[in-house]
Order: sequence, then C-alpha cells, then structure tokens
Amino acid sequence: MTEQIMTLKEVAKYLKLTEKTAYRLAAEKKLPGFKVGGSWRFKSEDLEAWIEEQKDKE
Repeated sequence: MTEQIMTLKEVAKYLKLTEKTAYRLAAEKKLPGFKVGGSWRFKSEDLEAWIEEQKDKE
C-alpha cells in the first residue's frame, strides 16, 4: 500500500490552513476526506487531485 493517509492536522499544515478551517472545509465536503472513528482522514492522492481541480477552476 503506497498511498498515504493524512490526519486533519497534517492536511491543515500541508495546505497552510488553520485546523479549524480544514475541519470546516471537510465537514462541508469541500475537501475530500472521510471519518474513521469520528476523526477526519485524507488520502494524499485525493488531495493532490483536489488541488489540481482547484487550479483548473481559475
């Protein structure tokens, strides 16, 4: 398994957001994530695809 699973804290740091903002975006389904036991998790490949989609919207 080569894909990396990231926590909310890691995603916030990676995207240079506050944890609160990253949580809100995930809860509003604006960030591609899923919950495991009540905690948000994110696949790094999904985040990379999401970033590319955001670049295409401009």
